Amino acid sequence: MAISAKLVKELREKTGAGMMDCKKALDATNGDLEAAFDWLREKGIAKAAKKADRIAAEGLAAFAIEGDKAALVEVNSETDFVAKNEEFKELVNMIAKAVAEAQVNTVEETLKLVVDGQNLDTIIKEKTGKIGEKLSLRRVVAMSKSEGETFGAYSHMGGTVAALVKVANTDDEKARDVAMHVAASAPQYISEDEIPEDVRERELTVLKTQALEENAKAAKPKPENILHKIVEGRLKKNFKEVCLNDQAFIKNPDQTVAQYLGNGKVEMMARFKVGEGIEKKEENFAAEVAAQMNA
Repeated sequence: MAISAKLVKELREKTGAGMMDCKKALDATNGDLEAAFDWLREKGIAKAAKKADRIAAEGLAAFAIEGDKAALVEVNSETDFVAKNEEFKELVNMIAKAVAEAQVNTVEETLKLVVDGQNLDTIIKEKTGKIGEKLSLRRVVAMSKSEGETFGAYSHMGGTVAALVKVANTDDEKARDVAMHVAASAPQYISEDEIPEDVRERELTVLKTQALEENAKAAKPKPENILHKIVEGRLKKNFKEVCLNDQAFIKNPDQTVAQYLGNGKVEMMARFKVGEGIEKKEENFAAEVAAQMNA
């Protein structure tokens, strides 16, 4: 059957695919628009698979707050150019909203969520084919709040770093300030009580070894009880630097975050820095550049 220009245009607007690809899809499916859409989707997925070995270390971290539910997500792209693309931003925001509403906390669960009749895994793969770069959902976290609790959220440098907190007994402004602090200072724990015992023991072992070595070199070695106090003091100082409640508040270093909140209490926090922990292997660099030039 003859494929009309109007049908090609409609398919192109729906998929963002090229004019010739849309014509091929419609020819292959006898002008069936939905079947042609699926045909292009399959091609998009196949194209995405070829890009699977590329490293996606750029992207965006974004939050969504939907009433008593909230979420923080990180979606990666290969270049910061794509991260600034409006279509990519819409995708990230859509995923964050879906995670908030569904209250899922794993990538696997998130990819199964259905938005507008499609699961997110398919949507992300289609966007990969359309945009021409590997896109991947890296991590998600969902939170829900009750009466007396409030969310605070903050995005830094256009989504390079984003933070989400849930705080009890405080107002929206203070909650946002705490989220800003979390984004800037990257605390690892809310309070010292959260530090795992193995982390505590490892740090204690390191500090004991350091103290013993210093003492061995000292002209006047300190007695064991004094060494014990020195080690405990250093341990306390190190833990204060990584615990949110004990950190010097970014907007007023003369007080801690806990002092700034007063009766307020941080109950949950999450911070995503885009690409954090993703290492680009040197041996992949040449292949990555070549792939981008040939794409």
